[in-house]
Amino acid sequence: MTALQQSAELFEQLTGRAPDGIWSAPGRVNLIGEHTDYNDGFVLPFAIPHRTYAAAGMRDDGRIRVVSTFAGDQPVEVALDELATLFPTPTGEEPAVAEWAAYPLGVAWALQLATPSTGSGTTRSGTQFKGVDIAIASEVPVGAGLSSSAAIEGATASALNDLWDTALDRTALARIGRRAENEAVGAPTGIMDQMASMLGEPDAAIFLDCRTLDANLVQVGIAEAGLAILIMDTRVQHSHATGGYRERREACERGAAIMGVPALRDVSVADLGRAEKLMDDVTFRRVRHIVTENQRVLDTVTTLRERGARAIGDLLVASHASMRDDFEISVPELDTAVDAALAAGAIGARMTGGGFGGAAIALIERDGVQAVSDAVTADFAASGFAAPHIFTVTPAAGARRDT
Repeated sequence: MTALQQSAELFEQLTGRAPDGIWSAPGRVNLIGEHTDYNDGFVLPFAIPHRTYAAAGMRDDGRIRVVSTFAGDQPVEVALDELATLFPTPTGEEPAVAEWAAYPLGVAWALQLATPSTGSGTTRSGTQFKGVDIAIASEVPVGAGLSSSAAIEGATASALNDLWDTALDRTALARIGRRAENEAVGAPTGIMDQMASMLGEPDAAIFLDCRTLDANLVQVGIAEAGLAILIMDTRVQHSHATGGYRERREACERGAAIMGVPALRDVSVADLGRAEKLMDDVTFRRVRHIVTENQRVLDTVTTLRERGARAIGDLLVASHASMRDDFEISVPELDTAVDAALAAGAIGARMTGGGFGGAAIALIERDGVQAVSDAVTADFAASGFAAPHIFTVTPAAGARRDT
């Protein structure tokens, strides 16, 4: 049974009727540009074929009920006007509801706040914020650094945008997803994941300026170059709501303050010599990663446009080294995946996502998928690690209504 069918079946089990519609949004892979998003920098993600589905339907009351296949099928239900008492989640605290439910409920809360009201409880089109049931099923691996959270947010936001007739564009819905993740779940992430999930297009990466939210499609040309993108999910789960991610963000903010700029986006590679003299070693290395990673994103975009995907391998490898040594967000399983893939002939490889677990990606010859997969699996076994989940992806379409 597909995830789309699972969401529909779960909705019918919950409500006794068919949903009004089914909406979906994809996970994402970040080709390059890690932790630069919340520093107002540049990123280059793309949506993947793996999607999260939200079967949804209106209710006759003012309550919202959510249920998902990955949470024991146990629904969480609250009144819409109670959402403001649940969120925002205070910094460092657990959400007032189960974390999985905080994503869709947080989207509903943020969407209400973002929608101009023409009266009590109505949207600008005059539609009441009526109750809704939402059943969620996903094929995006959870905790793998492929943004299963943004996929939930994008599917939920797309469903509510239609059902509540709020008429918001995709960028506005991405902002709502980020607010839900930041303030409802309490995870201090940037907007890259939500933008990739909302704006994805086949065979294209999204070159995103996270300060202005200007987004331009960059053709990746993987298939025509005879290449493939391999995802190596280490199965080491991570959570952006935990301290390691927050500590990295705080170090970046501290570095920007020392340099007297609004964000590390405003620090160039040429400024690093001065930065090193002003900062302690840890803060400087955190800053150096962001500054050099921003430049690597710009260099990757130029290289893709001028020379094609085969020429970006060294940039991917340099990105991983920076995350491993300067930002210190890799783990032994990620390093093993990257090293094994490169030893087996990958053109380039790097961890992807927030770090502390999750997945790595490798750019490889299309006819080398099995050989690289076997080499990575063998090195994991030799290191005593659990077997990784390895599969290929291609750039795919963003959020949509499916039925």
